Amino acid sequence: MKEMHFEDAATKDGIWPLPEDRLRIVPTSGSPGTFWEDRGDRRHCGVDLYATTGSKVVSTEYGIVLEVGIFTSPRIVPYWNETLYILVENESGLCTKFAELVEVDVRPGDRLRSGQMVGRVGSVLNPEKIDDEAPAYIKSLKDKGDSSMLHFELYRSRPKVSEKYLGGNWFGPGKPPGLLDPTDRLVAISKE
Repeated sequence: MKEMHFEDAATKDGIWPLPEDRLRIVPTSGSPGTFWEDRGDRRHCGVDLYATTGSKVVSTEYGIVLEVGIFTSPRIVPYWNETLYILVENESGLCTKFAELVEVDVRPGDRLRSGQMVGRVGSVLNPEKIDDEAPAYIKSLKDKGDSSMLHFELYRSRPKVSEKYLGGNWFGPGKPPGLLDPTDRLVAISKE
C-alpha cells in the first residue's frame, strides 16, 4: 500500500460506507447484527448495517481490492439469496470485508479512493424459504422484515479461508485469526 497516499483529512478517520443512510445506526450490544453476537451454534463476525436493497456502498478509505466472490447462496443454505463480498486491503493496513451485496462495481487489483462506490446492498434472506428449521435469529429477521443489510467485517490482515467460517458467521471455538470488532470505528465515522 506504500504507493497510495491520503488525499484528504476525512480519509484518516474513514468514510461512512452507506452514503444514502442519513440515520447511520450501528447496532449495539443486545440488538441483532452486533459484532460477535451469539447466534446459538455460531458467532457473528461483523456488524450488520441495515439498509434498503440497492443502496450504494462506498469504500471507507483508500485501498486495493484483494477479492470479490460469492458470500451467500441458496446452493449453500436454502433460505439465502445469492450475495457477493468484496475484500479490501486498506491503506491503514487493515482489511475490510463488505458483504451481502447484490452488485459489485470493482474487480481484484482495483485501487480505491475513499468514498468510491464499490457495490450495492443486497437482500440476504429469501423469506419464502425460511421455515421452522431455520435458526431463531433468522426467523426474527424475517418477522421484522430485516433481510437487506451491509455486512461489515474488519481484520488485522487478509483473513485465511476456514471451514469454520460461513456467511459471516464463525462455527468454532475462539475467534477467526485477526478478526477485529469494527463497532468503535463505525460509530466514530458515523458521526462525521
